[in-house]
Amino acid sequence: MAVTQSARLFVDDQSLLWETVGEGVKRKIMTYDANLMMVKVAFETGGVGAVHRHVHTQMSYVESGTFAITIADETQILRQGDVFYVPSNVWHGAVCEEAGMLVDVFTPMREDFV
Repeated sequence: MAVTQSARLFVDDQSLLWETVGEGVKRKIMTYDANLMMVKVAFETGGVGAVHRHVHTQMSYVESGTFAITIADETQILRQGDVFYVPSNVWHGAVCEEAGMLVDVFTPMREDFV
């Protein structure tokens, strides 16, 4: 696994640029190493994180907003302070019902994001 960045000990959020990843969805890669990655994902109301799967284990914190989160065949509405867990290779997606932010953590890091 080729990783081009070492984990930063301190991250200045304002110095990082947003990357548009879909209509109404943008992300910032906060920091990562070969084993772990943290990413902020901002959604406008109606923004969609398309249903997908990946080998990475994922945990996500709802920093703000309201989201319909689907994992496998179950959907729940999550709000600020809630968390969801996605095991490896499980289909999942998100629909933003009220503009907000998710903080995603992946293990191992998502090479496809860098």
